Amino acid sequence: MANQQDLANAIRALSMDAVQAAKCGHPGMPMGMADIAQVLWKKHLKYNPNNPDWFDRDRFVLSNGHGSMLLYSLLHLTGFDLPMAELKAFRQLGSKTPGHPECDVTPGVETTTGPLGQGIANAVGMAMAEKILAKKFNKKETDLIDHYTYVFCGDGCLMEGISHEVCSFAGTQKLNKLIMLYDDNEISIDGRVEGWFTDDTPGRFESYGWKVIREIDGHNFESIDQALKEAKKSDKPTLICCKTEIGKGSPNKAGSADAHGAALGDDEIVLTRENINWPHEPFFIPEDIYNDWDHKSIGQNIEDQWLEKLNEYAKNHPSEAKEFERLVSGDLPVEFESTISDLIKSFETDESDYASRKCSGICLDSIGPVMPELIGGSADLTPSNNTQWKGAEQLSSDGTGNYLNYGVREFGMSAIMNGLILHGGIRPYAGTFLTFLDYARNAVRMSALMKLPVVYVYTHDSIGVGEDGPTHQPVEHISMLRATPGINTWRPCDGVETAYAWKHALESEDLPTALILSRQNLPPQNRNDSGLIAKGGYVLLEAEDEDLVIIATGSEVELAINSAELLQAEDIKVKVVSIPCTELFDSQSEEYKLQVLGTKPKIAIEAGSKDFWYKYLNVGDEVIGLDCFGESAPLKDLLKHFGFTNEKVVETCKKVLGK
Repeated sequence: MANQQDLANAIRALSMDAVQAAKCGHPGMPMGMADIAQVLWKKHLKYNPNNPDWFDRDRFVLSNGHGSMLLYSLLHLTGFDLPMAELKAFRQLGSKTPGHPECDVTPGVETTTGPLGQGIANAVGMAMAEKILAKKFNKKETDLIDHYTYVFCGDGCLMEGISHEVCSFAGTQKLNKLIMLYDDNEISIDGRVEGWFTDDTPGRFESYGWKVIREIDGHNFESIDQALKEAKKSDKPTLICCKTEIGKGSPNKAGSADAHGAALGDDEIVLTRENINWPHEPFFIPEDIYNDWDHKSIGQNIEDQWLEKLNEYAKNHPSEAKEFERLVSGDLPVEFESTISDLIKSFETDESDYASRKCSGICLDSIGPVMPELIGGSADLTPSNNTQWKGAEQLSSDGTGNYLNYGVREFGMSAIMNGLILHGGIRPYAGTFLTFLDYARNAVRMSALMKLPVVYVYTHDSIGVGEDGPTHQPVEHISMLRATPGINTWRPCDGVETAYAWKHALESEDLPTALILSRQNLPPQNRNDSGLIAKGGYVLLEAEDEDLVIIATGSEVELAINSAELLQAEDIKVKVVSIPCTELFDSQSEEYKLQVLGTKPKIAIEAGSKDFWYKYLNVGDEVIGLDCFGESAPLKDLLKHFGFTNEKVVETCKKVLGK
């Protein structure tokens, strides 16, 4: 039987060999955290390599994702479907071992990490999901849901501002099953961090309401084991500060930035092998070490015991078990379709003017009661975002409730939602003002990259914000979202389009959705076939053998319709096209798109950046939009100042027609 040091050294050897073969990567962190990983994965972590996705497994998040070879080594050694050939292909095209872990590429990887700090945020979301679902389904005699979320993080993760946002929130929520192990090696790319990172990290986390286990020896197996045992007894989230040496085992590069982000080099690897007593060829693991690391039979036994518990639970609580299975599978409730259908019909007959943010709130009032998995929230803007549906209750620290007051934490909120949905059993949505997308941008990008169907509710979508001025008037943000691969961006013009937007968002299985909603009231539109909204773009106002086409979205659809009527009074035939979701419209057949847009001269109207719209236009066509920041003034004055008036639209249409 191999000893603990040999098991940890297997991680070190595989990590330095893979980085050397790729001629790039980060060997230092895997070598420095190998001892911590050995204790966690051998003695504490609950998982089954035969079934990486079984529901009651512990979640392991490598927030310092540049050290990906640590995780790949663990997955390979413990028996996941990650053969040695994949480790040899580290960072190569088409391999299952990309430079940073990706959850949809490698079995056993819980979340895509790389941008530092977001892994911590994802883990907070996972721990929160565990607590919510445990409160919902556990019974006195059966803890159906009972698992921990473990995070590895480094100095870089803790320097990133998002770590403050989410760790503060985790302390408030008392996420006691969240355990973070901090790789305190005092090194980053630029060298020793004492020149730029002198925080009292333990004191900082204690102020958040965390339990802190200070300065354990991250290379002492017994100390690591005891710290983990202590953490699991806590009624708070726990930070374990592990003093480590980056690149441990390397005679000349350990403890220095030289070990952080570059291969050690052939000569240094030879010396490292001698230093750690690893007399084996690159990528060779002795049989006894494989046998000791192999977790397949242990993991299967743990899952089998849980399946027995689930079967017993189903006998005693059949309705709850059925609901649990639905949530885990991600299926929508049977009432969803009829609820949405009734919602659309109600908007079609309601002649009231509503802001689209109000329409969104009405949608949630209908959808929320039939979707117990729906967990909402807002970054301290609930009354403005209309994100709390009637009957929703604020989430308490015991896991009761379904609405999260995230506070002013836009970035943290967005990354926590990614963790909530990655965990499973939860469908999260949350809101803020569209201009604050800038704060959250990278988490939104990660939603798209990971193909996570979260819902972002962005209100106050344009210069319609009015007196709040240019700091709060988004100009480029919608184009930024549309330029991001793998996200659907909806800007509805009324209640019917808003209901379709929510329908599409919640039916999505692999794409996030951004809802772009107005502050100002918008009139309901008349349409012959609302079903065409599902195509993302459609003809709202027909005109036989039209002279001109006006394209618009959101609040500018009303302007397009009114201007078209003025032009028609002058015997100029105008067709109006609404494109609430350009991504969905672009996915339609060329025949349909031509049918909608036609070949005649066009103008496009949107209170945002102009550049996006030219792809739908011909040479000589025009866009009425913004190529500057806004101003602080009442909405009516702003619309006139920036040319969003009937007069300007009519003038532009005539110009395009040469009249």
